[in-house]
Amino acid sequence: MDAEFTELESTAMSAALDAAREGCRGANPLVGAAILTADGKIVTGHHAGAGTAHAEVDVITTAHDLDIDLSASTLFVTLEPCSHRGRTGPCTEAIIAASIPSIVFSSPDPNPLASGGGRILAEAGLRVRSGLHRDRAHELNARWVETMTASRPFVTAKIAQSLDGAVAAADGTSQWITSADSRAHAHQIRSRVDAILVGTGTVLADDPRLNARAADGSPLPDQPRPVVFGTSPLPPESFLALNPDTLRLPTHDIGEALDRLHAEGVRHLLVEGGPQVLGAFFAAGAVDEVFCYQAPLLIGPGRRSVDGLGIDTLADALRLLPDDTEVPAVSRLGPDFLLHFVADSAPAP
Repeated sequence: MDAEFTELESTAMSAALDAAREGCRGANPLVGAAILTADGKIVTGHHAGAGTAHAEVDVITTAHDLDIDLSASTLFVTLEPCSHRGRTGPCTEAIIAASIPSIVFSSPDPNPLASGGGRILAEAGLRVRSGLHRDRAHELNARWVETMTASRPFVTAKIAQSLDGAVAAADGTSQWITSADSRAHAHQIRSRVDAILVGTGTVLADDPRLNARAADGSPLPDQPRPVVFGTSPLPPESFLALNPDTLRLPTHDIGEALDRLHAEGVRHLLVEGGPQVLGAFFAAGAVDEVFCYQAPLLIGPGRRSVDGLGIDTLADALRLLPDDTEVPAVSRLGPDFLLHFVADSAPAP
């Protein structure tokens, strides 16, 4: 326990960290909040994703619904409250308006556009402390911090494969390896990203639309921008060639592609490319999160789900960590299993 904080304060921040995991990874960090009342009760809130209430506002709303006296409470937040206006207003204003006298946050906000909230709250007369469970808060958002520092999109990779790691049979057939339940989940992921990327090979083989659809085939309210990576020309009659929103990235350089995407305003990218494209993103260290849909099928000779990593020995293997944020690290989707991972930023032992 951090020496300058009480056991009850440590418990409150732990509750905020647990609440943060109810959110989803992507363009925004995972943030949780907790309010500790004068008589020791704890209520929590979290940020559910882009465009939704921030964790501070979420927990303040809950506290109001429960008739909690905020003027005698302490607010715990896993990340420094934001001080800027984006899709939602500054959390600093909401905290001050709620008459909360004391706040503790785990780690400072690395985003220069949003940082400085602690100073603003202190200048408004609140008691402001920081650093409680800072290591745990940093670990929670380590990959997001890396993307902020590198000014690149947060990258989620999608893999749909057989039990023996194939995305297509030897004759090229691939629809459908995974179940309708898995495909429905994948479309929900599509609906919350800024863009979805495939290589030119996927366009030639499948002529995808790269949109987000409900189970009945109707478009979901939020749609990703389609992105095609690679130098081969697209068939002029293909869906993506005819879509005026399609972004072409005529390169095989991952860094160049990510720079262009960031400049285009893409902050969360879903990579659904074929084995070579996925392998290139993994080899470049650019994959932050993985959703792997594992079907109970054995295909035998066929196309591997990830190729071109250039790994010859086990010591060089790319390490992934099971992630129970948003969904359990292992869960069922109909007959399939969904495996959820984040990339391990630590060096191999």
